Amino acid sequence: MKRLQDLNIKLFADGAEKKAMLDMYAKPYIQGFTTNPTLMRKAGITDYEAFSRDILASIPDRPISLEVFADEFDEMREHALRIGTWGDNVYVKIPVTNTRRESSCELIRDLTRQGVKLNVTALLTLEQVQQVSSALAGGAPSCVSVFAGRIADTGCDPVPLMAEAVRIVSQHPGMELIWASPRELLNVFQADSIGCHIITATNDILKKLDLIGKDLADYSLETVKMFFDDATASKFAL
Repeated sequence: MKRLQDLNIKLFADGAEKKAMLDMYAKPYIQGFTTNPTLMRKAGITDYEAFSRDILASIPDRPISLEVFADEFDEMREHALRIGTWGDNVYVKIPVTNTRRESSCELIRDLTRQGVKLNVTALLTLEQVQQVSSALAGGAPSCVSVFAGRIADTGCDPVPLMAEAVRIVSQHPGMELIWASPRELLNVFQADSIGCHIITATNDILKKLDLIGKDLADYSLETVKMFFDDATASKFAL
């Protein structure tokens, strides 16, 4: 088992609650941040630009991905060009397709050649990885987010697919692969072992980093005590 300091992969925090983001910003090993409209909605964000600018003012020196929320490509382009001006550390998230399954690659190719840093998101297939990496090639610094956790949710092992995605993306300078939507801390070590560049995880997973190397016998005893204490607090009786 590697120690935290032995990991080569970059750890990004995924969320949209300011306090939680700043808590992670205080940790030197958190090297960037990602958000999305679903996380913002859960956090109760109602003013997208105000929230984004506030976070960028508080976290000016690490990459932060902010997603467009349009479905038409012309409007996506307008959003991306506007969001991209909010800070040098901004990566604009573009979904791999719109809701009609129309590819975003033409827009991606246009934006990256205009110098917009992109994080292309919601990829789940190697065909998508190949198409998106080709569209991004030769452009501004970029990320390709493959939702490994969602692949695992279907009963498929994401590791072989992600290993091949690393090979594809690594052919292009300035492009990095993100292991997105991890489901457990083990995914950090799986992603690191195949050379994935970045993993982005919610705070509940990142907080488990403190468990690395924990004695399993001690952890077993803590679990037994937890069950006993909860049964006692519930005043169960037979």
